[in-house]
Amino acid sequence: MTFTTRRFGAADWQEYREIRLRMLADMPIAYGETLDHARSLGDAEWITRATRNELHPNIGLAAISDEGAWLGVMSGFVSAHAGPMLVGVFVDRAVRGAHEGVADALLDGVIDWASVFGSTLTLDVHADNPRAIAFYRRRGFIDTGVTSDYALPPFGTENEMRLRL
Repeated sequence: MTFTTRRFGAADWQEYREIRLRMLADMPIAYGETLDHARSLGDAEWITRATRNELHPNIGLAAISDEGAWLGVMSGFVSAHAGPMLVGVFVDRAVRGAHEGVADALLDGVIDWASVFGSTLTLDVHADNPRAIAFYRRRGFIDTGVTSDYALPPFGTENEMRLRL
């Protein structure tokens, strides 16, 4: 499959809403929001959320097939205490795996963005998400030892991981 990656924002709010709902259905422990809550949101909130991804210094990247289907997304923002943060990571099940290249292409774009704002890229990942943890480790992220409680059922722990840029 061939695809391109590009920044997304307000004009893409409907596509962003659709992929966000897919994200929450696929991995409910990964995004700090329930699918039911996201489904209840009105168009204005989705426009606001999509817009955040294009406001400096934030970034939102989408991988889009040649046919126009959104295959995955990753976003980043700059935290006052941690510097560049990777959030909102999702790749559709049909195109997961290193051989597809979608996750790697999106992460490469976020790394390029993050290198402008700091010397590290940090993320939080649920301890019960071994597939995501394995991807991050393959890309050089290491566990920092910092953990936090995941606030939504089924609860659990999130682990902080960091990549030196």
